[in-house]
Amino acid sequence: MNEQRTVLLAGGTGLVGGLMLEGLLADPQVATAHALSRRALSISHPKLCVHLVDFSRLPELPHVDEVYLALGTTIKVAGSQGAFRAVDLDANLAVARAAASAGARRVGLVSAAGADSRSSMFYNRVKGELEDALKAMDLTALVLAQPSLLLDKREGLSQPPRLGERIAIPIAKLLAPLLPGTYRPVYGRAVAQALLRTVPSGQGLIVLSSDELIRIGASRP
Repeated sequence: MNEQRTVLLAGGTGLVGGLMLEGLLADPQVATAHALSRRALSISHPKLCVHLVDFSRLPELPHVDEVYLALGTTIKVAGSQGAFRAVDLDANLAVARAAASAGARRVGLVSAAGADSRSSMFYNRVKGELEDALKAMDLTALVLAQPSLLLDKREGLSQPPRLGERIAIPIAKLLAPLLPGTYRPVYGRAVAQALLRTVPSGQGLIVLSSDELIRIGASRP
């Protein structure tokens, strides 16, 4: 694939989103990277165009070829299930629809293992509802990354500490060889790289579980 692409990213201040932004800016086939954010980014680059937006009232977007969705929060940070839903579902879906109106037919989403709109668990249900809404769109490619526990430390991301992750990560590293592939812990860079390598040329619906993210994201280009 030799054509220059114009891409859009929502969630560039987060762990996986930040790594995807780095990858997009380093990709010689990306001509322009538009980043939607609620706050200023700490990175600048000649082909980066940052748009400070209210995700509940998005402006008309410039033409883009593909979009990467990495907006996310926690219920603790959001303050309520409704506020969590507004970010993880509503904001991501609004960006996808606005990007589709601007020409995008390829979408990559940072979802989660266990995403299922019929789940009794609120978190998994919201993730699944977003996946279902994206599946209903007219797209050339939809790539759903479903990582299990992310092994990265989040220092430097202006995010509050996650006690549960601090406890779970060392245990997950020890148990990783024994866990089913779908629930194998994965580093954020592997998730980012797997999406960046799959979205530009993928066709149809592609679901990448943790083991596939590790295989694709850790392989050499």
